[in-house]
Parts: sequence; structure tokens; C-alpha cells
Amino acid sequence: MHFVHQGGDVIPVPSAYLIPLSASLSAHQDQLGPSLSLPHLVTFTSSTVMGDQKPEANIMEAVAPAKSRNKMFAFACAVLASMASILLGYDIGVMSGAAIFIKDDLKISDVQVEILLGILNLYSLVGSYAAGFTSDWIGRRYTIVFAAGIFFVGAILMGFATNYAFLMAGRFVAGIGVGYALMIAPVYTAEIAPASSRGFLTSFPEVFINSGILLGYVSNYGFAHLRQSLGWRFMLGVGAIPSVFLAVGVLAMPESPRWLVMQGRLGEAKRVLDKTSDTPEEAQLRLADIKAAAGIPEGCNDDVVPAPKKSHGEGVWKELLIRPTPGVRRVLLTAIGINFFQQASGIDSVVLYSPRVFEKAGIHDKNKLLATTVAVGFTKTLFILVATFLVDRIGRRPLLLSSTGGMILSLAALGLGLTQIDHHPDGQLRWAIGLCIVSILAYVAFFSIGLGPVTWVYCSEILPLRLRAQGASIGVAVNRVTSGVITMTFISLYKAITIGGSFFLYGGIALAAWVFFFTYLPETRGRTLEDMEELFGTKKDAEEAPNGVQMVNASEGNEKI
Repeated sequence: MHFVHQGGDVIPVPSAYLIPLSASLSAHQDQLGPSLSLPHLVTFTSSTVMGDQKPEANIMEAVAPAKSRNKMFAFACAVLASMASILLGYDIGVMSGAAIFIKDDLKISDVQVEILLGILNLYSLVGSYAAGFTSDWIGRRYTIVFAAGIFFVGAILMGFATNYAFLMAGRFVAGIGVGYALMIAPVYTAEIAPASSRGFLTSFPEVFINSGILLGYVSNYGFAHLRQSLGWRFMLGVGAIPSVFLAVGVLAMPESPRWLVMQGRLGEAKRVLDKTSDTPEEAQLRLADIKAAAGIPEGCNDDVVPAPKKSHGEGVWKELLIRPTPGVRRVLLTAIGINFFQQASGIDSVVLYSPRVFEKAGIHDKNKLLATTVAVGFTKTLFILVATFLVDRIGRRPLLLSSTGGMILSLAALGLGLTQIDHHPDGQLRWAIGLCIVSILAYVAFFSIGLGPVTWVYCSEILPLRLRAQGASIGVAVNRVTSGVITMTFISLYKAITIGGSFFLYGGIALAAWVFFFTYLPETRGRTLEDMEELFGTKKDAEEAPNGVQMVNASEGNEKI
């Protein structure tokens, strides 16, 4: 039996625990610095244990509650930050039903409907581009508050719109807020989450997108019974309510420790890491890794230090787009590819146009159409919750491949069912109608269990610290542009090649996505950042870089993913 003297207290520690601890501390001595070193731990041996106390039990009982509290604190922070994604989800869900009433009330064409639904994704580019600068300037937390405020204004404008142009102005403002939210939510969550649950917590943005979609569907069904000119305005206007709760809730959570370090506020960063890490040792290691990545000397342990040079994004765009190293180029291509295929496989065509798809499948009553879309929302939300528990257990790659494979089969079945219904316009093919409904539910289930959440998880893991905000902005931009193109062309596409042919096309794109994931995306579950650098070749780039321009991601150390 050993006893550890620390901070004036004598703590009994079994030798079985102390030996691995000593080895671990020795292995990471260069990262921990003088604040936690072996000479500061004074041990002595005793062969007796006073009373009937069991040191092993006491230690585990003392550590477990603290670890549990830290996990809950990190969980709460991730939930609050990820709620920003509910803004996009609500807009997607509510517009699917509101478009039916807007078209009849404002007397607009199908092309105008396409533009109305899809243009928000293009408007969001402004927000996602600006969010990279804003989050590095005012911090991740206040960027989320800013996003909520912008969306609040947009929702109010849409709710009071009197014509198509007024409505489009509201879409523009709301789109900027959505762009901010989509970029910052996964970045903050990845930076606050402890290593052991990063995959679980960084999948939350997709959880709240799906929750927002479900709320939008429910709002459609709830307000559909109002008169036509009033119902769609309530559907859009109540979207301001979640943004208020989001802005207030975010003020209760801490700033990202990585952003604090980049501002030289080491003391605040350490306090946040102590609250969100599983153990004090992990908090020390995370702080050492972040300091190294930000270019702060290892021995600098003051609460406030001068902000590291290049901590506000200078030169990052040049490094990403103009002169990327092979490793950075591969990381960027991976982020662009997974974001492109997430949307190009047609998810927004199903979610936004589900009433129209169900109508083509033979369901014509408006109330039944909206009720069926609620079932789509419930299915998406249920399976995204399942995915959050699988992403850290079975890995990112298996979820991506199995999810995309299921989507391919579902899209093929949906295309077959819709084609059969098109070829028999005078007869009710019950089996084809049933096949379409089951295929849509299966499609959104497969999407939500893999490709939906893993996209955000994967991108947040592979981007190095200094490139993270701007790199995430590029990923979100690709995601939103692809979504906008898909959304604004769906009606025209199915009129040109039939609605069944449209889903066969999406199935072909999903097949290309499966091949891309299989050949290009390595597994990242459980890997250290050093392993990630080797996977994507950035470590070699850093080692070959001349002094003074070494890639920062090479120094992020051994932080666990």
C-alpha cells in the first residue's frame, strides 16, 4: 500500500493504481510541465490499513462522482450549443408544409416555390463565411447568441410577410442566422467535449436538426386548421421562439477552452477544462495540447499571457485554399466530399417535399399528407438518437458505409414504387403506395443513423485547431450550396425525368458516395490527434516544414478523439 501526499492531504493509493499512474505521468512529463510532475508526489509505504476502510473503494467512490459531474456538465454545454442547429431543422420542417399554403395564398409558381425553399441554403453561405471570422473574434459562445438573434429577426419578418418579395427578405435574414449556427455548433461542441465522448456529443447538431424538423412538421399540422392566409404566417413566425430560448441558454455555458487559449486566457481555459474533462490528468493534457497547437511555450503557466501570434485567422485562408500542403489538401477534400454527398443524396428533397412526394404516391388529403410527414419527422429523430449511442461504440466508418448502403436500397425501392404509380394513373396500386411510404421512412432512418450525424462528427475531428473555424466554414458552405441546388431543382427535375427517375438519380449519387467513403475515409474512432496526422499526411508535412512555419496540427499532441 502506498500513500500520496498532495495539497496537504494524505490519500491512500493501492500500488496497483500508483504504478500505472507513475508510468503515465512519466510518458507525458513534457506535456504536463511542472504543475503535475513526479517530484511533487511524495509517497510512502504502509502495510496496514487503518480501521475497516478499503482504500480502493474510497478512491473509486471519490473519483466517480467527479467524473460523472464533469460528463453531465460537458453534456449540458453540448446540448445548449447544438440547439443552434434546431433553427435550420425547424425551417426545413415548417417550409415543407407552409409551402402548400403559401403557393395558394400568394399565387406563386412552382419555380418560385423551389426558389423560396432552397434559397435559404444559399443565403446561409453569408453566415457560414462570416462565422469563421466572428467566432475567432468574439468567441464561440457569443457567435451562437448572434446567430439566434439574426434568425429571430428573420422569423419575425417571414411571419409578417405580405408578399413574395417581403417573404424572400425574411428568408435572407434567417439564412444568415442558419449559416452562423451550422458552422459554430459542431465546432464549439468538439472543443468542449472530453475525449471519451466526443463522437457522442458532436453528433448532437444533427440530433437537433432532426428535432427541429419534427417541430416544424408538428407546427404545420397544428396551424393547418387556421384560415389559409393566417396559418402559414403562424407556422413561420413561431420559429422565433426557439431562437429566444437558445440565446438565453447559451449565456449560461462557458466559452470554448481552445478559443480562450488562443486569446491568452489560460486560467479561464484551465477552469473550463477541469469542468469538462473526465479526470484532472486529462484536463492537464488537453491544456498542454492546446497550448502547443496555439504556439504558447510549454513553461508558460500564467493565467493571462499575450495572445499567440496568428490566433485570429491571419493566413489561414491562404493555407487552406492557395498553398495547401498535401495533408491539408486531403483533409479539405475529405471535409468537402462528405458534406457534398450528405446533401447530394437527396435528403432535403425527401424532407422538404415529402407532402408532394406522398401526394404523388397516392395520398391526396392535406391533413393526411401533413400527418404522414410527422411520421417522417419521428422516424428521423428516433434513429438519430440511436446513432448517438453507436458512433463511439462501432465507429464512424461502419456507420457511414451501412447507412449509405441502406439509403441506396431505399432510394431504388422508392423510385420503383413511384414509377409504377406513374404508369398506372387510373388505378390504386396499394402495394406501390405502401412501398413508397416504407421506402421513405427507411431512407430517412438510414440517413439519420449514419451519414447525417457522422458528417458533423468526422469534420470536427479531422480539422486541426488553427484551421478549424475556417475549414468548418468551407464544409458548411459546400453542404448548404449542395442542399440549395438539390432543393431548387427538385420539382423541375422530376418534371423532366419523372419523380421515380429523380430518386433513381439520387440512388446513383448515393452509390458514388459509398465508393468515396470506402476508398477515401479512414476510421477515426479512438485515434489520437497524432494518429490522425499520420492518417491524413499532415504530420509528414509538419516535419518537413521549415522552422517558423510548422503546421500547428502537428503539435496538438496525444489528445484522444
